[in-house]
Amino acid sequence: MKITGCTLYKVPPRWLFLKMETDEGLSGWGELIVEGKADTVATCVKEMEEYLIGRNPLTIEDHWQALYRGGFYRGGPVLMSAISGLEQAMWDIAGKYYNIPVYQMLGGAARRNIRVYSWIGGDRPHDVAQAAKTKAQAGFTAIKMNATEEMHYIDSPSKVDAVISRVAAIREAVGQDFGIGVDFHGRVHKAMAKALVRELEPYRPMFIEEPVLPENNEALREIARHTTIPIATGERQYTRWGFKQLLADGYIDIIQPDLSHAGGILECRKIAAMAEAYDVAVAPHCPLGPIALAASLQLDACTPNAVIQEQSQGIHYNEGVDLLDYLADPTVFRYTDGFVEIPTGPGLGITVDEQAVREAAGRGHNWRNPLWRHTDGSVAEW
Repeated sequence: MKITGCTLYKVPPRWLFLKMETDEGLSGWGELIVEGKADTVATCVKEMEEYLIGRNPLTIEDHWQALYRGGFYRGGPVLMSAISGLEQAMWDIAGKYYNIPVYQMLGGAARRNIRVYSWIGGDRPHDVAQAAKTKAQAGFTAIKMNATEEMHYIDSPSKVDAVISRVAAIREAVGQDFGIGVDFHGRVHKAMAKALVRELEPYRPMFIEEPVLPENNEALREIARHTTIPIATGERQYTRWGFKQLLADGYIDIIQPDLSHAGGILECRKIAAMAEAYDVAVAPHCPLGPIALAASLQLDACTPNAVIQEQSQGIHYNEGVDLLDYLADPTVFRYTDGFVEIPTGPGLGITVDEQAVREAAGRGHNWRNPLWRHTDGSVAEW
């Protein structure tokens, strides 16, 4: 069996899908995107495709090594996202070839289902208490929200108070056992992060996410001294080498590799095994589409230290189209009592509605993340 080519589909709201085809009629799907840089990643895929054409898609590890180590310049969001999508597609083909789900090729299932959380509040968090209550009534047992809007290096106590009041309102609305993930989104600098984590402590968040930018990960040591709240990060780290120092430093409790950015399914399985050795949990980052979620669930299935899965249904980015719209059978992601079942079909376990994908690709997208500024005119972190 040989790879004959890849077709890319840029589909709303902000996703990039890849279909890999072979000379034996088997095809596989991957999802690869640097949000806001879809065309850049697509170009990278086309460059990598030159190597893959005519090769056996089943030798996945060798292809990964060649694509990664065959370039003098390595890593980073663009290169690793391209590799991630290609790698997902090869695993999908392999599963269909052997007629088993991907997780069965990675040691077999360690669980039947996994807890999921749902996003609330939007980019600028608002109406979060009622939104959390609505999610709880829908059966979810956990949500995640952005903590704050723009926040300067040193900012006002009222901005801290606003964050605390929102989390307090959620806790009052949904009770003590409901999970509340608070995503700092890298918008907060070290001084304000220390203030926030101290004030959040009484409300027992499930975790705080990306309390500082990944380029400032050394500050996690200081932040960890100010809180017992679990610290999560990792969505902007790539490959096991990007996670090595984070884990060795010992200040994080949950890693969040993104299977469409960090290197794909097997690379994230290796990252998860490294985390397990450091007694660190895994919660794959996935505010993306159905292929990325399917890949994440294959990882969750065979990963003992996976604890919860992000999913994008109803997220504020998904205007006009949502997670299930590109699937032939949307019931494959069955949410029951705050959990989702692991897809058991061959490969990634989903069937992509190719007609819907093609029609959506005809519309395309040109998604860009917002550019925020502080009141003084300086650029703020989004």
